[in-house]
Amino acid sequence: MTMPFDRYSRAVALSLGLLFTGCASLAATAQERIPPPTREAVQYSYAPIVKRATPAVVNVYVRSKVRTAVSPFANDPFFQRFFGGRGGFGLPQERIQQSLGSGVIISPDGVIVTNTHVVKGGTDTQIRVALFDKREYDARIIASDERSDLAVLKIEKGGNDFPFLKFADSDKLEVGDMVLAIGNPFGVGQTVTSGIISALARTEMAQSDTQVFLQTDAAINPGNSGGALVDMNGNLVGINTMIFSQSGGSVGIGFAIPSNLVRIYADSAVAGRKIERPWLGAQLETVDRDKAAMLKLDRVSGAAVMRLTSNGPAAKAGLLLGDVIVAVDNFEVGDSHSVLYRLTTRGVGNTSRIEVIREGKHVTVDVPLLPAPKPGKDDIRNLSGNHPFDGARVSNILPSVADEYNLDETDGVVIIAVKTGGVASRLDFQPGDIILQIGRDKITDVLMLDEITRTPQRMWSITIKRGGRTMKLQMSG
Repeated sequence: MTMPFDRYSRAVALSLGLLFTGCASLAATAQERIPPPTREAVQYSYAPIVKRATPAVVNVYVRSKVRTAVSPFANDPFFQRFFGGRGGFGLPQERIQQSLGSGVIISPDGVIVTNTHVVKGGTDTQIRVALFDKREYDARIIASDERSDLAVLKIEKGGNDFPFLKFADSDKLEVGDMVLAIGNPFGVGQTVTSGIISALARTEMAQSDTQVFLQTDAAINPGNSGGALVDMNGNLVGINTMIFSQSGGSVGIGFAIPSNLVRIYADSAVAGRKIERPWLGAQLETVDRDKAAMLKLDRVSGAAVMRLTSNGPAAKAGLLLGDVIVAVDNFEVGDSHSVLYRLTTRGVGNTSRIEVIREGKHVTVDVPLLPAPKPGKDDIRNLSGNHPFDGARVSNILPSVADEYNLDETDGVVIIAVKTGGVASRLDFQPGDIILQIGRDKITDVLMLDEITRTPQRMWSITIKRGGRTMKLQMSG
């Protein structure tokens, strides 16, 4: 017998209450076996939640042309360490790339949220989405952000009556809350797995400074990426994005992007604007054991303010060098990623209350969340041509750029975007890479870099900095 959703919820609560009431007596007679206390307990099922949520979860099929290159340096160990053994600078080759993932419909007119890595491809990308009821539609990308690994799609010519999921407030989740993961693992068809929230605000797996994840033990496998993580009300609490596994299969350590960040990004995409991340005007570093000892902290947690822009929001609000941020808007933060996540979900135009430890005392500072200053016309360039940086968008290292990418440097030029299909993409240059030198020329600004790359060279000698490590590369022209 299938119960209405509200009766189902009351029945579950009653059953669990009866079960927990009997825990004391069960402990006293550990070997005793008893039947379920009520008929409702026997009928306990996730079916009402599944029926509500699964129609809004789609399969995403992507087909695109990818151009690769064979590099004369492909067998060089150092080159492989830097580029991860992928691609090189040489003669291009073209192949068809096909991928499969999942997505979640979030509005009746067919707006879908998924992962960027699900839809990332080369040229002539074709996207097809299949609904739970076997209907299929073409879709197009309306926004994609590699830093957050979120992409927003729109179903074309589909109408305005699609099933969709409502957003839940991911900040209200607690460790131990039950969740369901819905997606298309290994292409076998839509699958539902259950589990709990294992941890909140995980950053250890983050690949950018704004990524913070929910962790769950609900099985997430290849093909689940972009699928839904839903709560017991059938509302969206996260977008499944990755797993930790040495075998490729689920071992109970899965990660999802919290719904509060997904909602902000999706709203910005639908409105036709780029997501604005607040500019703090400060460089933050996660507190490790050495910093905790140096700052005389009683625990290894928080984000230390290591640099301030004199006219930035943080400095004007009263933050000082050496302050350790431990909470933002009453949410504890354990590292710099968590701070930036909290500011981003709070949103530009608002004010965040930041709690810091200063000389052993707790101090609270209200910081206005402002957008980063706009760069001038000569601060950013899109590079193209017969050189290694073809397809890269580069910027002078302005205070706002240094803040966004957490850079120590003020000299050099930083890559802020890489166009798929360009030479820079095939060479695996990444946003945040700092171009320090080409040949004997120290790169001071984007105009200089643009000028140098316009001159053909038989051999490119490049010095870059990535993640604090300086590397020198040589490649033929």
